[in-house]
Amino acid sequence: MPKTPPQCPMDSILRLLMGPWTTYIIWVLSDKGPQRFGALRRSVPGISTRMLTERLRMLEGAGVIWREQAETIPPAVTYGLTQRGDDLRSVLDSLGEIADRWKAEGVFEGAMDRMPLKMDKPGKRALSASPDG
Repeated sequence: MPKTPPQCPMDSILRLLMGPWTTYIIWVLSDKGPQRFGALRRSVPGISTRMLTERLRMLEGAGVIWREQAETIPPAVTYGLTQRGDDLRSVLDSLGEIADRWKAEGVFEGAMDRMPLKMDKPGKRALSASPDG
């Protein structure tokens, strides 16, 4: 019987973070603190309401963010980072510093041109690294 190769301990967390818009949402909540849904949507330009809702549900399910709903009409829903989400702050700050340095060195110039393409919809090609997945 073949042995299952050991899984890299970082693989699961990187898979969680690499979802579309995920790191951007965490960054906004880290930078601005708890946000109501509408304010958060305005802080992440280009994200659809559906995608933001999906990402927030996924992050809440992973215990990275908390959700609080006030019993008002309409309901006021606020999101913020949990301790688990706050644990990511220093790691993401470090990645941001590396990204800034690499950007200044020109590492990303043309990199998107070398990314593999996938079919988004029949007849339409999209970059697999686009924010909307």
